[in-house]
Amino acid sequence: MSHFQTQLVPPADALRIEAVDFAYGNGHVVFSNLNLSARRGEFVAILGPSGCGKTTLLNLLSGFQQPQAGRLLVDGQATRPELPALGYVFQSPQLFPWLSALENVRFGLRVAADKSFAEQREQALHYLRLVGLEAAAERLPRQLSGGMQQRVALARTLALQPQVLLMDEPFAALDAISRNSMNEETLRLWAELGQTVLFITHDIDEAVFLADRVVVLNIAPGGIHSELAIDLPRPRSNRETRRLPAFLDYRNELMERIGDVMAQSSLLEPLS
Repeated sequence: MSHFQTQLVPPADALRIEAVDFAYGNGHVVFSNLNLSARRGEFVAILGPSGCGKTTLLNLLSGFQQPQAGRLLVDGQATRPELPALGYVFQSPQLFPWLSALENVRFGLRVAADKSFAEQREQALHYLRLVGLEAAAERLPRQLSGGMQQRVALARTLALQPQVLLMDEPFAALDAISRNSMNEETLRLWAELGQTVLFITHDIDEAVFLADRVVVLNIAPGGIHSELAIDLPRPRSNRETRRLPAFLDYRNELMERIGDVMAQSSLLEPLS
């Protein structure tokens, strides 16, 4: 027997979408031969108008929906809802109203049942501390603002220590000030924890501010229209980054691309 053990090399990409076809039961085709990947630690924003399949894409990656062809891999494994490497942050916080902020964060750890009660509470408190809500640990969701509730939801996902975060317009319902604050908070946590992030948004400025790369989707079933690498210095702040001439250049370029998507989609609409 050899004294040397084979070292398993992790895949270079944290997630891969390979030749995926997906259509709903009514025959509506959303994706045809879709291919996309994200490197480890990369922050990718998915941008596109309503009807391009952004949320469907995350549902496929999470395993909530299954493609008719192709495969979806997270950390080299076929995706499924219970995959430990995967975390999902929804559009709304979806907190349990009868549980405190701390117990909401502890909930996933309690279900996993691989730590003692004391260890679960300590880990939950650690992630509440990371999102700046340690002082609100015993408050119920109704005692928290919308932004604070979304911080609790983010802490709940992070507490499970996923390697890939799927974020489905998590700040869309917040006011502009809270949204900008959560954008900065997300980047701070991403820099500290190093997860790969796939972030769905309708907001061009948000995509430019957050991402290493922005993927623009066509109206279904067009798939990917284009990709744009965002070369802005990090760390980023609302006060400084959004004033950079390059920020405006990236925003204007993406506005043109979205405009092109909308123009193409209007050509597909039947004449009345």
